[in-house]
Amino acid sequence: MAVFVPFLKSMLLIPLTLLPIINPLSGMPVFTSQAGHNPTVVRKMARQIAINCWFILVASILIGHYLLDIFGISLAIVRIAGGLLVAASGWRMLSHTEEDEVMKAVAKETSDLPDAEIARRSFFPITFPLTTGPGTIATSIALGAHFPKTPLRYFLGAMDAVLGAGITVLVIYICYRHAPAMLSKLGEIGTMVMMRLFAFILLCIGVEILWTGWASLNHIAS
Repeated sequence: MAVFVPFLKSMLLIPLTLLPIINPLSGMPVFTSQAGHNPTVVRKMARQIAINCWFILVASILIGHYLLDIFGISLAIVRIAGGLLVAASGWRMLSHTEEDEVMKAVAKETSDLPDAEIARRSFFPITFPLTTGPGTIATSIALGAHFPKTPLRYFLGAMDAVLGAGITVLVIYICYRHAPAMLSKLGEIGTMVMMRLFAFILLCIGVEILWTGWASLNHIAS
């Protein structure tokens, strides 16, 4: 019991920390624009996105800080670069009004997509940078940086990462799996308003990540 309780707390810390940053509800309009309303395509794409996100989260937690050390990149720089990328994505979604008709046509498409196309659409832009973007990756790396280095405790930490990431992607899968049904109740105007709102939120998140990285960099320099 003395080992199980800290293990459970560490496992639950991962989804509790990452889900507010990921906010899968904000990706639902973009997911629907890419997957359409075909139940088979929606299910396959939601499952593929969940798998993609799981690998990214686990890799970021377990080996992310080692990779940064190898390339000599600080976490602050990752946040700055990631913030720029997220902000650019939000601005592009907010300002490119000419894409509305294209996205509307894709959303109404009901034919099956080949698996290769589902894999392509599921990774960019939904898995990255919309769902597991730079902010999520930087936070995951920070979580993994605190893992103990002794073999047994690191193994327990790895189990935390695997299970905690599993809970996180399960929530992501549920949100995306039911995204078309939920958005259909909003109608076209409601969906467009929601997309613009979350695009603005994504822009703000990018600026926040950028500012956090810049503040950390200045603190290190001083």
